[in-house]
Amino acid sequence: MTAEKNDRLEKIRHSTSHLLAYAVRELFDGVKFAIGPTIENGFYYDFDMGGRTFAPEDLKKIETKMSELIKQKLLFEKTELTIKEAQKKMTNQPYKLELIKDLAAAGESQVSFYTVGDFADLCRGPHAENTKELGIFKLMKIAGAYWKGSEKNKMLQRIYGTAFETKDELAQYLKMLEEAEKRDHRKLGKELGLFIFSDLVGPGLPIYTGKGAILRREIINFSNDLQKGIGYEEVHTPNMNKAELFKVSGHYDKYKDGMFKVISNYSEEEYFLKPMNCPHHTQIFASQSRSYKDLPIRIADFANLYRDEKPGELSGLTRLRCFAQDDGHCFCREDQIKEEFLNVLGIINQALKAYGMAYSVRLSLWDPEHCEKYLGEPEVWERSQELLKQILSENKIEHEVGIGEAAIYGPKMDLISKDSLGREWQISTIQLDFIMPQRFGLKYTDAEGKEKTPVMIHRAIVGSPERFMGILIEHYAGAFPLWLSPVQAVIIPVSEKFNDYGGKVFGEIKEAGIRVEIDQTDESLGKRIRNAEKQKTPYILVVGEKEVEAKTVAIRKRGEGDLGAKKIKEFIEEIKKEIKEKK
Repeated sequence: MTAEKNDRLEKIRHSTSHLLAYAVRELFDGVKFAIGPTIENGFYYDFDMGGRTFAPEDLKKIETKMSELIKQKLLFEKTELTIKEAQKKMTNQPYKLELIKDLAAAGESQVSFYTVGDFADLCRGPHAENTKELGIFKLMKIAGAYWKGSEKNKMLQRIYGTAFETKDELAQYLKMLEEAEKRDHRKLGKELGLFIFSDLVGPGLPIYTGKGAILRREIINFSNDLQKGIGYEEVHTPNMNKAELFKVSGHYDKYKDGMFKVISNYSEEEYFLKPMNCPHHTQIFASQSRSYKDLPIRIADFANLYRDEKPGELSGLTRLRCFAQDDGHCFCREDQIKEEFLNVLGIINQALKAYGMAYSVRLSLWDPEHCEKYLGEPEVWERSQELLKQILSENKIEHEVGIGEAAIYGPKMDLISKDSLGREWQISTIQLDFIMPQRFGLKYTDAEGKEKTPVMIHRAIVGSPERFMGILIEHYAGAFPLWLSPVQAVIIPVSEKFNDYGGKVFGEIKEAGIRVEIDQTDESLGKRIRNAEKQKTPYILVVGEKEVEAKTVAIRKRGEGDLGAKKIKEFIEEIKKEIKEKK
């Protein structure tokens, strides 16, 4: 999507959101309006209906009223009012009055309104010029939402919608949503027996079955193999830590509300479950004297992390309270930065190629208008950002720029991956940090015997294995490539009298290191084959009288059907080659 098209869609969706609020006001009495922003692929608006609850059939009524308003070719007109004028205008709208109060507290002396027809709404814009630019829209669903996202506030009713420039684009989007629903990793994860959630364990805390644990481990092993290839050493750090560690790193001040506090029966010290690994890795570096000859020092960690996510924001494996990361940190000299970045970029490219995911690059910079969100001084940021720009420029890496997308301690190169449905996911990142080494007082001795502060590079290949597992389930629709599949082959004897031969085949294949099962249940042959297909098993090996006599297996491959019979050793050699090549 071009920047120009994105801007047009932003205006269309924002304007359609206002039109939604206008239509609701026309159809229902006593409505109190909250907010109606654009979101990825659409928009929403939050309403306080005074005790009335939207019903699914109300969406059609609202869509009809919106279409009527669109046909009137109404203008979107902007006006600027003082704080007092705005408060007077919104006298009967408590949520708007609260927003106006927030703007005044932030130092704003004027606020903007957009009027369409006789409906005026507090808004910065931008909007379409006229409702005739709208019309290709659909209201999607009704949901609950706390005012300002806080459980302490009132629950409002939210209507989600989407809007596009053409009917074809809307149709394609709805088709993608239909396919995404079929691929929902929460649904497939249950059907394939990969993970569960338990009310007794708690929300956002997944439990992996044997099959799920294999899949998660394969993701971790692949990342580990890749990072070992460029010199990273795996370490393991504790899940619980003193608050002082996070105070020095800066995470305590920025993220304390999102961290789990730990209470000790024997100590008054403040402890937290760790939300990230980087502060711990500084302590490994600081544990002994370092020379310029020792650098770079590369550390990787798969220890569990914990973040106190709001219950309403948890979503299967893609938003959790407990997860790991293929987390790595490199401590290096400034003259080593470029090489380290390119090495990491190389293994990320290898990983995404193996997983079959295209990607684009975003240079994520800080927002100089909101320096308070970040650590460090402006001159440090300018220096680190310029270094990243040079790396991208010198290596002719096409990229877009994301203002305000930087980490709190430095700019980053984010790789935005695209799955098989065209949805974008930010999973890989390489970040440049001059600030944390300074905060922890990290030093090394240069060639002249002087103390220098190292540079810290944070990186993730695919990010959280758990989140990436959820993404991959949907990316592959549960039909994992052979090397990732929890069960790579299943043996199905035609009848009970061939169970002994099936068991012999099972033993040979298992001994070769291939993940294999055997189905000797009393179900019919057809039912057992269908069961294996429902589990999306890559290879089904049927054994009967012919196979016993010839010492072969009859092979059915997922997506290709019958491949005929092969000797057991020949099959093993071929499948091991396919696994090794990660096709």
